Amino acid sequence: MDYRKRMRAVREDRDLTQAQVGQVLKKTQQGYNHIENGRAELKIEDLIVLCRFYNLSADYLIGLSDTPKPFEK
Repeated sequence: MDYRKRMRAVREDRDLTQAQVGQVLKKTQQGYNHIENGRAELKIEDLIVLCRFYNLSADYLIGLSDTPKPFEK
C-alpha cells in the first residue's frame, strides 16, 4: 500500500482531521493535505513524529508491513 493511502487510512481510523494531524507536525491543514495527496514529500522527521503520535512502526505507516506494530524507540 502506498504510504499516503496508509497515512490517510490511519488518520481516518482514529477520527482525526487533516488540521489536527497538521498541528502535530506543526503544519497547516493545507500543508498536511499536500503530503497526503502527493504534492509534497513526507520528511523523515515528520515520519518519526507520526510514528510516535500514532504509536505505530514506520514499516507499517509507510506500507512496508501490513501488520500494525507499536513504535519502538
